[in-house]
Amino acid sequence: MSTHFDFIWRFIESPIWRANRTQNKHFDILDTIKTHYKLILYLIVVMVAFNFLSHGSEDLYPTFLREQKHFDAKTIGNITIFYNIAAIFGGIFFGSLSEKIGRKKSILLACVLVIPATYFWAYGNSLIALSIGACIMQFMVQGAWGVIPTYLNERVPSHTRSTLPGLVYQLGNLIASVNALIQTKTAEAMGNNYAGVMSVMIVIVAIVLLVLIPFGKETRGASLH
Repeated sequence: MSTHFDFIWRFIESPIWRANRTQNKHFDILDTIKTHYKLILYLIVVMVAFNFLSHGSEDLYPTFLREQKHFDAKTIGNITIFYNIAAIFGGIFFGSLSEKIGRKKSILLACVLVIPATYFWAYGNSLIALSIGACIMQFMVQGAWGVIPTYLNERVPSHTRSTLPGLVYQLGNLIASVNALIQTKTAEAMGNNYAGVMSVMIVIVAIVLLVLIPFGKETRGASLH
């Protein structure tokens, strides 16, 4: 037990934290919000759109497959497994790509490709078409998300990096939490037309991101010190 605590006690803080030790001691979240409110508001809006994109394409997709396509639970489970695997590879691919072409270009490319993927994801006329469409969709959606952790950390001042990225993400997620309710109520009112509701939502959000992202700064290569 003592060896375990001795190890924790001797653990060295990161060079970045040590370099910003003075600022860390005087960090005040309210002062930070007041000073950087324009950046914070921009990032919150971006996170709202991103959360609508991810949750809008994921949360009710199994419901769509059950209620509108009438697939059984096993088939829905298999499709869900496949598109989540595709999502992992999408995050890795676009995250790596952002090191070559930049954060903004990678996000924009993924969002552009989300739009044509929507057709196969929502209107595929067979199990195979829908499965491929779902995999392509999540590859692109989570591909765009794969850039976000680095992008957020590179956008905020270094001494706020342990606070602001999480704050803007959680506030964006909170606002976008109405997504499932909006989609469900609208789809039910349209005779369980989940395909129509979800596809319209995704295309609109993708376009919103295509408008928003160019207003942000490119951060590839930014120093984290």
